[in-house]
Amino acid sequence: MTASQLTPDQALEVASWLWMLLLLVWVALWFGMKRAKKLESPLEMLQHGLPVIVGFWLLFGKQAKWLNDRLWLATPVMLWTGLVLTAAGVGISIWARVSLGANWSGVVTLKQGHELIRTGLYRWVRHPIYTGILLSFVGTELIRGRVRGWLGFAVVLLSFYLKARREEGFLREEFGAGFEEHARRTGMFLPKLT
Repeated sequence: MTASQLTPDQALEVASWLWMLLLLVWVALWFGMKRAKKLESPLEMLQHGLPVIVGFWLLFGKQAKWLNDRLWLATPVMLWTGLVLTAAGVGISIWARVSLGANWSGVVTLKQGHELIRTGLYRWVRHPIYTGILLSFVGTELIRGRVRGWLGFAVVLLSFYLKARREEGFLREEFGAGFEEHARRTGMFLPKLT
């Protein structure tokens, strides 16, 4: 198959496999996490968990006709760009997740013996897992090119922003000036330019 022979269905299938890889890595790394000493409430978990589910449903699910309208033609350049961005995002998320090690949690929490990670991607960005997932979302949506995916992206972005703010509150409480210094040097989802 040449670059110009890639079809939208083939590109979407590869992107779906990349998302599955991310899920498998997440499940495999779930074991061995540190025990929580402080955890957000179930209501707070729903505040960011439900919007993320809605965002992914918009990206991959079936919705009303107007949500399925294509915003652009699926050209080979668009398909390959989407695949590269999806793969890059999955790679960033996995790298960041491995860097966190046993400090990771799917919900906002402080672990027993929690460490403030400042290595790897965390040297430049405070929430690179979210960055990677959002980049993968954009890549997959470049392939799909549908209204619904961009709505899903907006929902997930807002949810990640609110969750990141809550996480930073926990980290500020735990690490004080150490976290403040880290926050001054890093960006939330993208590296600081200065």
